[in-house]
Amino acid sequence: MNEQLAAKDWLDLGLEVLASKGFTALKAEPLAKAMGVSRGSFYWHFADVAAYHAELLKHWREIAAEQIITGVEASAGPEPAIAVLLRRTFTIRLTLERAVRSWAASDPAARQAVQAIDKRRLGYVASQLTAEGLLPDIAQARAQVLYWAFLGHALAERPLPAERQQAVIDELIRFALHKP
Repeated sequence: MNEQLAAKDWLDLGLEVLASKGFTALKAEPLAKAMGVSRGSFYWHFADVAAYHAELLKHWREIAAEQIITGVEASAGPEPAIAVLLRRTFTIRLTLERAVRSWAASDPAARQAVQAIDKRRLGYVASQLTAEGLLPDIAQARAQVLYWAFLGHALAERPLPAERQQAVIDELIRFALHKP
């Protein structure tokens, strides 16, 4: 590469490597080789591999929660935000989600990042359900059920056929918005 690399370049590569090869591949030497540069470039941006991992987890949280929430908020229209969110999150490949959760099984920092994103996502879903007129206790319970469905979807090895997947998403939306 002729251009000077930014920390974000390393983080973007890290997410790709994490999704395709797992967390054990997140080391300076192989990452530098993949970028076509020396390890010095890596260490210019990160004090050590642990610092890189910490930044990578923050980057993942930004992409996997905040950017999605921002996108949902920006698409506000006649359809409730919770419906937009469910359609988006249940139609994307979640290889990275599986990889981070696998990493969290053996790494305390990754586990903390997963717990933080779970809390953020659950809070957002509950707030959207409350905004649709559900009582807070019901909104919280439904948010948990919807999140468990999302995690099952994320951890599933094979996606449903498109038609079946759409039927499931439609049913989740009906469940989410049903007023007792």
